[in-house]
Formats: sequence, C-alpha cells, structure tokens
Amino acid sequence: MLAIQFSAKEQKLSLKTIPSPLINEKNEVVIRVAYAGVCGTDLHIVEGAFPCSESAITLGHEFCGVVSSVGSDVKHVKPGDNVVLDPESGCNTCDYCHNGNYHYCKTGALNNAVGIYRHGGWAQFCKVPAEQVHKLPPNIPLERAVLTEPLSCIAHGWDIASPLPVGSKILILGSGIIGNLWVSILHLQGHRDVIVSEPKEGRRELVKNLDTGFDIVSPAELKAYRTRDPDWGVDLVIDCSGYVPAMEEAVTYLNPGGKLCMFGVSSPDAKMRYLTYEKLGIKIFSLKEYNEALQCLKKGTISKAVFKME
Repeated sequence: MLAIQFSAKEQKLSLKTIPSPLINEKNEVVIRVAYAGVCGTDLHIVEGAFPCSESAITLGHEFCGVVSSVGSDVKHVKPGDNVVLDPESGCNTCDYCHNGNYHYCKTGALNNAVGIYRHGGWAQFCKVPAEQVHKLPPNIPLERAVLTEPLSCIAHGWDIASPLPVGSKILILGSGIIGNLWVSILHLQGHRDVIVSEPKEGRRELVKNLDTGFDIVSPAELKAYRTRDPDWGVDLVIDCSGYVPAMEEAVTYLNPGGKLCMFGVSSPDAKMRYLTYEKLGIKIFSLKEYNEALQCLKKGTISKAVFKME
C-alpha cells in the first residue's frame, strides 16, 4: 500500500510503498482509509517543532474510512462499517484516566497517539485498537466525517471555556480550519459580537466566505481598536494560532474577568511571558510625572501607569 511517512532523524517526508497491516490481536481493527486530514500539528511535526516517534512513522491522526477487517473480540464494528478514529487513548489506571481525562495521561494520550507515535491515516490502510474506533451514523458522509476529530477538540474547548453567554465579546486569533470551525460553532450558537484576527489575506478571504457578519481583520487592524478606544476589550480570546507573541498580546485585550482559551498547538519549547511590564504595556512614572501618566492612559499609548516612589 501507499503511505506518507516521516523520518524524524532525517527530517524528511516520503511517499513509500509498504506492506498493508494485518490483524494480529483480538482487539484490533484495520481501516481502509477514505479521507485523512492534515492538521497544524502535522506541519509542526514535519518542521521538527513537535515531538513524534523516532522511528519512521506514518503521520495522520485525523481520518475516517471503512472497516476492512477486525479481531475476534471486536463486536461494535464490522467490515463495511463507516468509522472514525479517536487518535488518543489512556492507560486506564492513572488518576487522569479515572477522571475521564485520558488525554492528560502521561503514558498514553499524546505519547501513544495514532499518527504521532503509532502509524496513522496518511495511508491506504491503518491498523488501530478497537476501543478507539467509532461507528458513524448513516447520515454523515465520509468526506464530512474527516472533520470529526478537530470538531471533537472544539467541543472540549467549548466545555472548558464555558459559560459563553450570547452577547459576549469574543476574539479569535487565527483563521485556519480550527479558527473557521470556531467561527461556525459560535455563529450557530447565536454569537454575533465576534472578531477574527488573521495575518494572511488569503485566509481572511476564506473565513469571509462563511458569511457570518463577524469582523475579519489583520493584526494591525486589531490594534487599531485599542487606539480608537483605550477601554476597548473582549470577554474571551480563543487562540487558534499557537503563536506565543499573539497570545501574549491577547492578554492585554481582555476585559476584567475575561478568559484566554489557548487552543492552538505551540512548540513544547515555547514560553508565554506576558507578565512583563513591556509586553503588558505598563510604564513607570515618578509622582511629579502624574500629568504625563494620566495623558498616556487617556491616549491609549500604555495600558497601565505605575508610580515609583523616590
């Protein structure tokens, strides 16, 4: 079969012909892959900015397809069923797993994820544990089912960020597919006061196609909101970029009690240092400079004035 494999040692992505997987265990399922998505995490892996298997690995953790064969203990799906995959699983014994948060499991989860540490769906066939396979309802076509994994992530993000009362002021950073899915879900749930900030013009045009009426702006245009109104802010920032400087700046846009949802995937080495005077827009003044301090606040050239006693 054909498969796209990545070698971390060589930092190389290659299309190869490899043997098709066969059932060896009672609880395995072989899926004939129909559609496999390319996630931003995959791009980070190829760039060497995100960890993966040291051995050559078939990438692809977002995919759907048709069951080809099953192990003898598999009862919930059968050959011919349309299915999707949960790429992560837990050890089922740690506190995270017992609390239903197996995506935090230190031995499972990311460290054993299909398409990252186990062969994934960028291939014609993929073998996976049965418990990670979910049968699709008949009304969901496979070409849409390929979005199941990213949509499930957004559903989890919604739970974490909730409550999200209609009328909240929301800022989305980044309009790749994740940003666009957030836009769609927010609009579906009745939100209308939403701004999307995206540096690439082409992506701004794509999100406009959703016809939500949301404001679609560049980062420079986003900064202009604060310039026009020093008190301007939002109740929730959803970062879909994984770009740390953007998240650091986003903190300064939050209203009192606001929330930052760090949804995008950053490099494990990235550090968010937003609690610095320079990045937060804080400036120190002497007591004699009180007029200048107040004027700077009114003009919006700083976000906070601090008096230092001599």
